Amino acid sequence: MRARRTPAQRKATGSPGVAKRRPANRQKSSTGGAFKLSSTRRAAVLALLVCVMALSVAVPLRTYLSQRDELAAQQAQQAELEVQVRQLEQRKQELSDPAQVEAEARARLGYVRPGETPYIVQVPQAPAAPPPLAPGDDGVPWYEEIWNSVMGKDS
Repeated sequence: MRARRTPAQRKATGSPGVAKRRPANRQKSSTGGAFKLSSTRRAAVLALLVCVMALSVAVPLRTYLSQRDELAAQQAQQAELEVQVRQLEQRKQELSDPAQVEAEARARLGYVRPGETPYIVQVPQAPAAPPPLAPGDDGVPWYEEIWNSVMGKDS
């Protein structure tokens, strides 16, 4: 003969013949989703999260872009300075030759050696032409032109 089990024993052993009961008053939620939020609230929360993420990325991105531009400007300036340094080193090499220094002194400063006679030739220049008169400028001062226009006189 079989021994009868009590309902507590059946629950503990999990007998296959007994179906688990669900509460009858439980209905499916119309809100659905996680945290039982409506679709409008979920969209608002999602939009808020997107805004927070965008703001958290915007400041570092702006800093990165400004530093990148500054770095490019500094590199361009460094390249210009390197070219200038090379030119100055070349000029230094040129001026280390005494003959070059003498030629520079003669050309730029007008130096001569002892016993040499310097000659300075001045080429006559053509007289400068007077500046052309502006249209409507007949030599009358501006205040007279205004007075004549008030009085109705033609110039």
